[in-house]
Amino acid sequence: MLNLNDITVRLGGRTILDHASAALPPGSRVGLIGRNGAGKSTLVRVVAGLLDPDGGGAEMPKDARLGYIAQEAPAGDASPFDTVLAADTERAALMAESETCTEPHRLAEVHERLLAIDAHAAPSRAARILSGLGFDEEAQHRPLDSFSGGWKMRVALAALLFSEPDVLLLDEPSNHLDLEAVLWLEDFLKRYRATILIVSHERDFLNNVVDHILHLHQGRLTLYPGGYDAFEKQRAERLAQLEAARANQQAQRAKLEDYIRRNSARASTAKQAQSRAKALAKMTPIAAVAEDPTLSFGFPDPDELRPPLVTLDDASVGYGETPVLRRLNLRLDPDDRIAFLGRNGNGKTTLARLLAGQLSPMDGTVSGSGKMRVGYFTQYQVEELDADDTPLAHMTRVMPDAKPAAVRAQLGRFGFSGDRATALVGTMSGGERARLALALITRDAPHMLILDEPTNHLDVDAREALIRALNDYAGAVVIVSHDRHMVETTVDRLVLVDDGTAVPFDGSIDDYVALVLGSEAKSEGKSEKKVSRKDERRAAAQAREESKALRKEAKAAESELEKLTTERSDIDRAMFAPDEAAAHLAKLTMTDLMKRRADVEARIEAAEMRWMEASEALEAAGV
Repeated sequence: MLNLNDITVRLGGRTILDHASAALPPGSRVGLIGRNGAGKSTLVRVVAGLLDPDGGGAEMPKDARLGYIAQEAPAGDASPFDTVLAADTERAALMAESETCTEPHRLAEVHERLLAIDAHAAPSRAARILSGLGFDEEAQHRPLDSFSGGWKMRVALAALLFSEPDVLLLDEPSNHLDLEAVLWLEDFLKRYRATILIVSHERDFLNNVVDHILHLHQGRLTLYPGGYDAFEKQRAERLAQLEAARANQQAQRAKLEDYIRRNSARASTAKQAQSRAKALAKMTPIAAVAEDPTLSFGFPDPDELRPPLVTLDDASVGYGETPVLRRLNLRLDPDDRIAFLGRNGNGKTTLARLLAGQLSPMDGTVSGSGKMRVGYFTQYQVEELDADDTPLAHMTRVMPDAKPAAVRAQLGRFGFSGDRATALVGTMSGGERARLALALITRDAPHMLILDEPTNHLDVDAREALIRALNDYAGAVVIVSHDRHMVETTVDRLVLVDDGTAVPFDGSIDDYVALVLGSEAKSEGKSEKKVSRKDERRAAAQAREESKALRKEAKAAESELEKLTTERSDIDRAMFAPDEAAAHLAKLTMTDLMKRRADVEARIEAAEMRWMEASEALEAAGV
């Protein structure tokens, strides 16, 4: 189905892909893996036809449809539901033609084709996909521009899955998903009956979904049967064989060099020595397995503090006047390892910010040691690194009183030694930037690490290195992550953030996965009934004339929502990173910012209400 033939790509004078070749079996689900910067996304872009290679290319059957998520997230006034439906371009065109066609023979052909592609079941299928990716019924019909970038990318993923291409290309599809959505995606892809090529660094995801691993290393491709664990075993065996061959070659070289040295000057053995010298010259050295600096993580151990580090006693936390979480009772000790579970939007990040001291409790108490230092990692910090600066400059700014040797030592713990310390951040991979952000937040040896999705952009080997570093770290660890392998191997307590509070989860991560999958199975029948009623209303709406006045009101509400969500983001930036805030917000106190955010939230709620009222009026009028 998909053949990769001698693909060569050179970028900036560097060879990224070097005659990379592989034949993917028809209907296979293939996981494309490799170190950060190896060229995985480059290869996917070549296959998608978005990048012309310097040599070779990808081949597939002529009539095969290829699907790939564009780099830009969808935007505009359309809803996620409409965006997903529009992804099936044939259905959309036929549905439009069925409304305007007057020629009886052609109209019959259109309806026959609509029946063949099961077009009338499409709305239900689109809604199920969106629901699986975290969109409830109300969210499915909101304008796209009311969502954040991460949620828009979920819409793009839903549209791609809905279009059912013959060759499906996915580049880190789980990066914007919570664990619940990842579990749904796994189940969907396991049942997908076409060829899939997935770039992923999540061990469990690869083990559960793919039946082959395509390993990209030093510009070349090697296809292995099985999931990630099977690949790792086969790869280890190959590396062991390589190391054995290298040791054998070194012994042979030493033997030849010794013979040449002892016999070159003697007339009776000079020819034999020359012959051995030629053999030595033709011997291609087998390279040793090189150490990779991207696998370097070293968290400095903090000084000891008496437990507890922090205690939440019937605390509430939120923004403005609106609590997000209530009745919080939690104690963290210096040796605690905790993971927060729950869907995105339930308040995991809000709870993390409360523990980090970035938010104050609205009710109850938060008590802890005044000497406690916290290292708080978020993807926002990775994105905000100055691309035109170096790791050395970044670290020097946050350690102004430290000696140069101490600054260099902290960078060295995370692989930024020598020239890597003075390389521009803009030339670095996402994984390298994540390591730099981790180096920055741990500069003062924090007593507690709070890591919000730390594995995004890290390859599988780098994630394993991070896991080892966390297990060696002497302080407390709080993790928010959809990477089950990381959660399973680093924490000993699970906290479920749901229904406006956070409570201990009595079980393992496998128990939680089983709970989520069981809940989804039970609710499937109910959601299908709701979708059917919604589909009937929408089908009736398409057959009537649109109401201009009501649509104008809805449009105005959507426009106001866009402005208000932007304003809310600016306020959040001022609360989270005051140095990066707009001038008029940087002058405000945290209390004033929280009050302003509450006011914006209220206006957003009012705008959403106006939009919903207009939308409901449109539905009631049948337009």
